Amino acid sequence: MDLAGRVAIVTGGGTGIGRATCMRLATAGAKAVVINYSRSADDAESTAEEVRRLGSSAVPHQANIADEGMVKAMVASTVERYARLDVLVNNAGTTHFIPHPDLEALTDEVWNDILSVNLKGTFFCCRAAAPELKKAKGAIVNIASIAAHRASGSSIAYAVSKAGVVQLTRALALALAPEVRVNSVSPGLVSSQWFSKSFGADAAAAQEEAFAKATPVKRIATPDDVAQAVLALLENDLINGQDLVIDGGKSVLYHPLA
Repeated sequence: MDLAGRVAIVTGGGTGIGRATCMRLATAGAKAVVINYSRSADDAESTAEEVRRLGSSAVPHQANIADEGMVKAMVASTVERYARLDVLVNNAGTTHFIPHPDLEALTDEVWNDILSVNLKGTFFCCRAAAPELKKAKGAIVNIASIAAHRASGSSIAYAVSKAGVVQLTRALALALAPEVRVNSVSPGLVSSQWFSKSFGADAAAAQEEAFAKATPVKRIATPDDVAQAVLALLENDLINGQDLVIDGGKSVLYHPLA
């Protein structure tokens, strides 16, 4: 897919991987990027300003993707404004930090909170966008996680939600073919403002250093590393139903050698 002149929605587009993806789309010549956000209005507007500087139209749009009505309204607003929708990048997500052995802490509220955004919200966005994406012969990229492939991550519920995203990607790749391609990326540890805020600057830096030492390429991913992978999956017209791991080769260490 040539991204020049295309219209995209990026959920969770104000910061981190979402912001980097918006920048990459604009650099590739996208006509417009709708920057979805839930709470971070200032971040979304800052990203929109950067996208505009790169020559693309940009509109922040507040919507909780766990609310299907808000998702439908976001898609309708996009089509009303730009008369098309070509690309959907499902980046919005949430988590709770719960040690895996602490099963009692995985309450119904925790499960519902994580699954409603990470899995159901991703599906709501895909379903709402599908008719317009079919018209445009567009593409979807879902942001999963290395936690989808290993018993790791911030909580069991988070890992399960991201495994669900990978399987949802495969199912939709068949359900929406041949008009729409659907792929996902599974980042490992990503150096980001969110990670630093979650753990504190010193603890985050120490964890990043430890991960980098254990990674074959000796560094961890940046948001832009992941955004580059998103763009590659959007642009290649024959990749469909695939999940691309972005972790510098670290996951290879956990698989037996052939």
